[in-house]
Amino acid sequence: MSGRKHLWTMAPGLHAACLLLVVALILVTPAAFAQEDDSGGDSTQAPGNDNLDFDDYRGKGCVDDSGFVYKVGERFFPGHSNCPCMCTEDGPVCEQPECPKIHPKCSKVEHNGCCPECKEVKNFCEYRAKTYKVLEEFKPSRCEWCRCEASSEVHCVVADCAVPECVNPVYEPEQCCPVCKNGPNCFAGSTIIPAGMEVKVDDCTICQCSQNEDWWKTERQATCVKRECERL
Repeated sequence: MSGRKHLWTMAPGLHAACLLLVVALILVTPAAFAQEDDSGGDSTQAPGNDNLDFDDYRGKGCVDDSGFVYKVGERFFPGHSNCPCMCTEDGPVCEQPECPKIHPKCSKVEHNGCCPECKEVKNFCEYRAKTYKVLEEFKPSRCEWCRCEASSEVHCVVADCAVPECVNPVYEPEQCCPVCKNGPNCFAGSTIIPAGMEVKVDDCTICQCSQNEDWWKTERQATCVKRECERL
């Protein structure tokens, strides 16, 4: 009898190990089943969340700047200042009309539609940092006559001065072209003599300005003739 009892008696260390294994199985098995249930629930809800967060209208419609959706085939304006568009399966196809040109003197342009519009054209002219009224005439210099036209553009005429008939012209205040205050003249050497008469420049020389027409344009020197010198 004592021999049989010895065969069926379990060692203390082995008995403890078996108890730990049974407890571990009891604790781990429900958690594993619970994890599988949770993962199965997430897999069924994920596609629904993606559809709500990321709407895709490609091939179904078009969206404007305000978030409104238009069906394929509808005509709409994408934004406040945009040209009209047609919604297609490939996206909006927008019109590009030929807009009228803006006046170069336009001072106020509005972009409230498909094309920009000029709302105000300035009624004055600017010339050399100064402002002039429409149809006002003015002289920016002694040789310029200008006018502010109705188009707000300045048109000027510049005087073309003729060649003076003298070798010592002067410029008078408020006059564009020089004037010969002492009449026509020319040079006789370094001396200025009047035109139209013979002038004795020394005891042996008599000079005269050319008698040719328009002589002053090319000839500034007098024609001089040597004569017998006067004896003292």
